[in-house]
Amino acid sequence: MAAKNNTVMDKLISLSKRRGFIFQSSEIYGGINSCYDYGPLGIELKKNIKELWWKSMIYERDDVEGLDASILMHPKVWEASGHVEGFTDPMVDCRECKSRFRADQIDTSKPCPVCGNRDTFTEARQFNLMFKTFMGPVEEDASIVFLRPETAQGIYVNFHNVREASRRKLPFGIAQIGKAFRNEITPGNFTFRTREFEQMEMQYFVRPEEDETWFEYWKEARMNWYKRLGLQDNKLRFHEHGPNDLAHYAKKAYDIEYEFPFGWQEIEGIHNRTDFDLSRHMEYSGKDLRYFDDQTKERFVPYIIETSAGCDRILLTCLIDAYDEEEDRVVLRLAPAIAPFKVAVFPLVKRDGMPELAKKITDDLRGDYRVFYDESGSIGRRYRRQDEAGTPFCVTIDGETLENNTVTIRERDSMEQIRMEISKIRPFLAEKLK
Repeated sequence: MAAKNNTVMDKLISLSKRRGFIFQSSEIYGGINSCYDYGPLGIELKKNIKELWWKSMIYERDDVEGLDASILMHPKVWEASGHVEGFTDPMVDCRECKSRFRADQIDTSKPCPVCGNRDTFTEARQFNLMFKTFMGPVEEDASIVFLRPETAQGIYVNFHNVREASRRKLPFGIAQIGKAFRNEITPGNFTFRTREFEQMEMQYFVRPEEDETWFEYWKEARMNWYKRLGLQDNKLRFHEHGPNDLAHYAKKAYDIEYEFPFGWQEIEGIHNRTDFDLSRHMEYSGKDLRYFDDQTKERFVPYIIETSAGCDRILLTCLIDAYDEEEDRVVLRLAPAIAPFKVAVFPLVKRDGMPELAKKITDDLRGDYRVFYDESGSIGRRYRRQDEAGTPFCVTIDGETLENNTVTIRERDSMEQIRMEISKIRPFLAEKLK
């Protein structure tokens, strides 16, 4: 089973490079470990995932506002959050091959999994996961700043700014998509765990006595969003954190997990963070971050229900879930809403005015959809290329088109073909892709 699963990942990594989804960063220099670049199809897929998340959080609701906080923040933010003191993993090294491992993920009584030597591990030591840099011309302790390891703290320190500017009353949320950085000891499994990644987080501020109700609400809402992404139901599940697994700030926590080729793993966390974060920032900043209820005349620190997902990890999940092999083709069954190209347009042959008409249809669809035009190779080969790219529909212009203004539209998953008038292509796509 492990060999089969490794084969699936190897094939997916190969397809990702071949079709322009994901490339190894700095590949011409031998690459840099656990850093990746998104190619023409990858950036489209990533953009579509982020837009679907933003639409579900902001456009379809009336109780969540957006934010884009700075990556570099005052260093005391990370003292207040506990990251300076406690954002660490235990690390061990092999003295022979110099490989590095998380101490909680390896049995040091067994041989090193890289070189096979015994009794070569160092003592475990704590390793802070934050990237450190300096602000200003002098590299000294007073100018140390960190690349943020999460986007949530930017939301907490802007709680009053957003609330006052948008005239919000509880309950309401603040959503953000942005880069975060963690100096992981053992990144791996392609883009599953990387040192630079993009988070999609929403922090929902509630009255303390309403925390359980809103926690259950967001737990179900987030699971439904993954089904909207088109992920297979039987590959998704909830995992509750036990008392010994809860983070220090959490009253309750669930992960949404997906069954990857390498096992069940988290793709999103839903946490009841209580009043920990705002209380800590009140303590360290000296600013009053309590909420005043003008109806009851109460002042209190709101509780926070957090939904936290990694865009890169979700993108990998979508690729794995969509990947399918049939007898004569490889196909990515991506949900149409997130597919990089929505439609491809082909002239059957490069003569008789077919390319000119195909280009006109392509130009008419551009602006509303990402459209791919292809006139090289057999029609079967062109279909297969689009199957691998996850394109839901292909439009073919043939001899009959020149006679009666109809085209063939082929559907990716079923490979069924129907004929329709050129004027009906746009409303057909609008219905299928909405």
